[in-house]
Amino acid sequence: MMREAQTKDQAGDRSLIGALSPGQRQWSVWLVLLAAASTFALTMGTRQSMGLFVSPLNSATQLGLAQISLAFAFGQLWWGLTQPFAGAMADRIGAGRVLLIGVLLVAVGTFITPYMTSTWGLIFAVGVLSAGGAGMAGPAVLMGTTARLIPERYRGMATGIVNAGGSTGQFLITPLAGALMIGMGWANALQVMAVLVLVALPAIWVLKGKPEVVAPAVAAATPGAAEAAKAMGSRAVIAQALGNRSYVLLSVGFFVCGFHVAFLGTHLPGVIESCGLPVQFGAWALAMLGLFNIIGSLAMGWAVGHWRMKSLLSLVYAVRAVAVLAFMLAPKTGAVALIFAAVMGLTFLSTVPPTVGLVAKFFGTRHMAMLFGLVMLVHQMGGFLGAWLGGKVFEATGNFDIVWIIDILLAVAAALIHLPIREARLAKPAGAALAG
Repeated sequence: MMREAQTKDQAGDRSLIGALSPGQRQWSVWLVLLAAASTFALTMGTRQSMGLFVSPLNSATQLGLAQISLAFAFGQLWWGLTQPFAGAMADRIGAGRVLLIGVLLVAVGTFITPYMTSTWGLIFAVGVLSAGGAGMAGPAVLMGTTARLIPERYRGMATGIVNAGGSTGQFLITPLAGALMIGMGWANALQVMAVLVLVALPAIWVLKGKPEVVAPAVAAATPGAAEAAKAMGSRAVIAQALGNRSYVLLSVGFFVCGFHVAFLGTHLPGVIESCGLPVQFGAWALAMLGLFNIIGSLAMGWAVGHWRMKSLLSLVYAVRAVAVLAFMLAPKTGAVALIFAAVMGLTFLSTVPPTVGLVAKFFGTRHMAMLFGLVMLVHQMGGFLGAWLGGKVFEATGNFDIVWIIDILLAVAAALIHLPIREARLAKPAGAALAG
């Protein structure tokens, strides 16, 4: 009976794409990639454009920038905490339902934000509903679902395309949000964006399904895999990882990345506004972050095959430190703001490919999702600090200079922290199932 069930599962797996004709198969691969990338574009683009609304929210609620930043900072943390649980839920009930709930939560949270007049109300709308929904319809579920639905030979390309989808959404949606703010006011603009997120709903039908149809086939094709996976429990794997110096150093560096990304995503429009530039420059600066992040991510994906990943990470953080220092010293014109956003965009999420690569190189792929999930959680802890501290410092001093100085120091520290990392693959303990 077990063998019969496995046979049915294998047939189900082949029916996803493998059983199609070559022409149909290629069309289906691109359909899956389009569905995943567009979903990520809409949720990530909406989430990343929220920085444009910090100043209007402050003016409308009179809560103060620090309190509003707290809501956005909580969203950074909640987005990171949501993803491991969303991935586990997708494994159990299928990605379609998880993505549906995620998209609806983003839409509802964004729609009700203009009605929130208290700190706790903003935390609920922005930090819990919108950020939690974006986490449920975020990279953990989308990457896993894409890898399951398409043939293995396309998975490397698929990861890059889906990741680029989020940046494409930021590039396209932030200027649209800025234009809507000017044309119809910030509250109406938010609600139009909430409706726009629902465009992702048809894509969920393409991405629906349960991972269980694949797992038994894989187990049958690789006898002993299940026993090997049980050789080390999750606690033992985590304990070994946390006891590894290179893994800890990598996580600390990713904390700095989270600080940079969240501070820029939340406060760059405010930085530009404090320089006396029109509001549209804030929207275009966020768009430039997204556009050049596509370029930086693709370039880094190529570079990890040619240079040591720890060296590439050190270079990225060093470039950030130099770029921030140059921006602090340069005259604050529109051109300078956009060039700065472009340079930071090149390094924005280009840290992800080498970070993922190093985790896999240290421990293999058996527990990759869990171990990278922990690193991602540390990243979002840095994101919480970057988003919250930006508002706190501005409220106390009237400018962001102290945060920029902290940013530079953290970037230099991160550049140095990566140098002692041992990039050679670690020895596997007897009985361990860390190897992929």
